Amino acid sequence: MTQQPPHQLLQIVGAAVVDSLGHPTRLLVARRSAPPQFAGMWEFPGGKVEAGERCEAALLRELEEELGVTARLGTEITGPGPQGWPLNERAAMRVWLAEVTSGEAQPLQDHDALRWLPLHPGEELDELPWIPADRPILAALRAATAPRAVS
Repeated sequence: MTQQPPHQLLQIVGAAVVDSLGHPTRLLVARRSAPPQFAGMWEFPGGKVEAGERCEAALLRELEEELGVTARLGTEITGPGPQGWPLNERAAMRVWLAEVTSGEAQPLQDHDALRWLPLHPGEELDELPWIPADRPILAALRAATAPRAVS
C-alpha cells in the first residue's frame, strides 16, 4: 500500500484553548456531535483549511464559527510530520495554543458540549473518551505546559 505524499494530505488545524497563554492551567475541550463514528468523543476544536487560506487564519475563523470566540494564538504544538499530527491516511492537523480574547465559548457547530478541565495533573482529561488521533497531541500539550520545578 502506498501512502500519499505529505503535501497531498488534507490540512486540518486545531486549537488547544487554554485559560492563559502565559501560565496555562486549564484546557477547553469539545465533544463531537458528528460524524457518527466520532459523536460523543472529545477533541481540540478546529477544522479544515480552505484553499488559499493560511493555517493560522483558518484556525481563528474556525474558533469563531465553532465556538463564537475571538482568540489569540500562541506557539504551535509541533507534530511529527511537515503537516503536523497525522489524523488518518488522508489528513493531518497542526495545533496551536490559543487564548480567548473576546466572547464566551459555546458549542455552536459540530459540538454538543464544552468543558474547561485542569491541564495538570490531568486525570479528568485522561478519563475522557478522546478521538484516538488527538491523544498524542494531548500528551505533547501537557508535556509542553508542565509546571517547571524551580531550582
